[in-house]
Amino acid sequence: MDPYRSDRLLHRHAPPARFPADRLTAVPANRRNHRDPATTRPTGAPRARAPCTAAALGPPAVPPADPATADVHPAPAYPQPPQYPTTAQPPEYPTAIPPTAPPTYPYAQTAATPPTIPPQYPQSPPQPQTPQTPPAPTNDSTDPNHPHHINTDRGRVHISSQQRHTDATAVGNLLLYLPNFLCSLFVVGLVSLFFGDFAFLVILAWLASGAFVFHRPAESALARHLLRLRYPTPPERAKLEPVWREVTARAGVEGRNYELWVEDSDGLNAVAAAGHIVGVTRFAMNELPNGELAAVMAHELGHHVGGHAWSSLLGHWYAQPGRLAWRVLRGVTGVMYKVSRAFSCFGVVFFALFVGGIALATVSSLYGLPLLVLGMPYALAAVGRRAELRADQHAAALGFAPMLAAVLGKLHQQEQQGKAALAALNGGVPVEESPLSKLLSSHPDYYTRLHHLQPYLQSQRH
Repeated sequence: MDPYRSDRLLHRHAPPARFPADRLTAVPANRRNHRDPATTRPTGAPRARAPCTAAALGPPAVPPADPATADVHPAPAYPQPPQYPTTAQPPEYPTAIPPTAPPTYPYAQTAATPPTIPPQYPQSPPQPQTPQTPPAPTNDSTDPNHPHHINTDRGRVHISSQQRHTDATAVGNLLLYLPNFLCSLFVVGLVSLFFGDFAFLVILAWLASGAFVFHRPAESALARHLLRLRYPTPPERAKLEPVWREVTARAGVEGRNYELWVEDSDGLNAVAAAGHIVGVTRFAMNELPNGELAAVMAHELGHHVGGHAWSSLLGHWYAQPGRLAWRVLRGVTGVMYKVSRAFSCFGVVFFALFVGGIALATVSSLYGLPLLVLGMPYALAAVGRRAELRADQHAAALGFAPMLAAVLGKLHQQEQQGKAALAALNGGVPVEESPLSKLLSSHPDYYTRLHHLQPYLQSQRH
């Protein structure tokens, strides 16, 4: 039996071994059918099988290669594994083409060619650096370190027994309104004639109406509709009331007898009207330190304490009938003058005689009072300037002289800015104030008011 048979049986599932031709050796002819008796199985005897183990099997025996037969049967060439490309180099992209000189064209040149200057393209301007935002300045109205800041935390308050008085300025104001009052009484008397038997009641009702304007609802209507004031909001009231409490405590006045109002204005101003109205502008409330705001309020309180506010309102109220009659007379006179001009010069002469006769009769019947009325505005303005100085002295006496001087300086600055604006509108020519307008001014100039504050300022310096 072939010795490779058992190997093929044992490896029946494996493909038959193929030996390369260079490893096969030639078997001599005399040994092809020779069998070794020692290894030959007798007939009928069972075939011996070798144990099927991995160690027993082992790799198939490969006969040694014979150099004599190596060239007879060459080994087949097996396909080699494909060669995969290695990392490829990136392709060479074209770089920027260097600038070349423009081609020169042949043409007749009569002069030397100037050097070519490349065009200058507009460049974007450099972006300005954003400046650092400075820290927001501290509002002087809430800065406790401001020199004009005052402490409003007060304990006991002493209330004076005399809350108000009537100084000489208030008395003079009432006396100056007397001609206006008499003219108004004459007008009311003429109107009362239309009521027949009730004419006397009409005159009494008009005289009693002076007390009506000091009634709280009437004052509120006056503040809202004539003075254009409003009630403060809760935050505004929380800011105004402590300052007002400090001012009234220094003056020994009951502060709850007065009402605080606010005017929606960007100017520095305040007002004292009727018997219980104290108003400040929104600018004064929000921009001034509480010490300067207290000085402004103390100034207005001086008008109330001195009787300037109520005397001015009372005189103005009783002068209304006479002023109304004067406006009606001016309107009728204007219409008559226009009509008289249609009749040439004779109409104008007739109009002048007619108006002159009425004026003469009025002056003679009222003992010259109408002539006094013509000069009353100038006298009232002089008394008003004196009242402002009295109110300044009242605020300075309460310890607000430095604060009031600072407020006056700010007022003067605002006036100068207003004059500069008017000069700009007038082509740069400053607008001069006429002497009559100065006489009709209700407030003294800045230097006069500052001069009257000097005694109080010097006493506080020492």
